[in-house]
Amino acid sequence: MRKKNNIILLIDLLVMLALLAFDQYTKYLAIVQLKDQPAIVLWKDVLELQYLENRGSAFGMLQNQKFFILFVGFVFMGVILFFLIKLPKTKKYYVTHVALSAIIAGGLGNMIDRFRFDYVVDFISFVLINFPIFNVADCYIVVFTILLFFLFLFYYKESDLEFLKFKQNRYREIK
Repeated sequence: MRKKNNIILLIDLLVMLALLAFDQYTKYLAIVQLKDQPAIVLWKDVLELQYLENRGSAFGMLQNQKFFILFVGFVFMGVILFFLIKLPKTKKYYVTHVALSAIIAGGLGNMIDRFRFDYVVDFISFVLINFPIFNVADCYIVVFTILLFFLFLFYYKESDLEFLKFKQNRYREIK
């Protein structure tokens, strides 16, 4: 059983690394191809590729608060990593393993940018609704967080989530 657990955690790590590599590659391409260039229109009035250096957090909030953003990021990543490790290593939870791995990859991708450049490289612009410019790591975080929300709301039963409970007090009240 321990060997199976280690294999699943290794797969989690490989998923994280693959997604992180893809995110970093897309940001490298954005820097090389889009920086100081006009936006590339992929779908007129809907989707463009446009280089942006985001010195804030989501939606450009907390501008120039690098250390605070990194601190909060490390805390969230630690919590997610804790749940990923505690998550049962059974077939029922495989999608959740992938989702948590993707969220960690997204967080790490943006953290790497903050350490390297003091900003996050954003380049996907959904102009149809004037949405803030974002990147692949942001997609991982948003899409897989929504997936987790639906999994925990509609798929898992309360009994499936027993692993989340902390050890209960041995000295229960006798009724």
